[in-house]
Amino acid sequence: MQLDDLYRRVIMDHYKNPRNRGKFDDDVLTVDLNNPTCGDRISLQLIVEEGIVKNARFTGEGCSISMSSASMMTEAVKGLTFEHALQLAERFSSLMKGEEVQFDELEDIEALSGVNKFPARIKCATLAWNALKKGIQES
Repeated sequence: MQLDDLYRRVIMDHYKNPRNRGKFDDDVLTVDLNNPTCGDRISLQLIVEEGIVKNARFTGEGCSISMSSASMMTEAVKGLTFEHALQLAERFSSLMKGEEVQFDELEDIEALSGVNKFPARIKCATLAWNALKKGIQES
């Protein structure tokens, strides 16, 4: 199996079996964003305690890239401080720009590395990450 095939499978797994999809009942930090160029939209919810992302969930509609990226992001940021979550988001942005990035803590997120070859899809992949950044910056 080639690496591209493996990455496609990881992306499709997160798309078909999204992690952390749904809403919290509590009053939580919520950020709504959309990508007007393709219609993708996300509502990201974060449970935050003392500057740490205790839990994350999302709802929304969009392509396999945007929804799988949201699934991967919500998994990756649980338990991280705001500072660490922002660093991870910046590393993901660098990955989308085609820059060399260490993947030690990105786990499944590495599967999205090929998106940078398709400029129109970068906004899809970064939608959830931009919601994360906005939520942290506004809290």
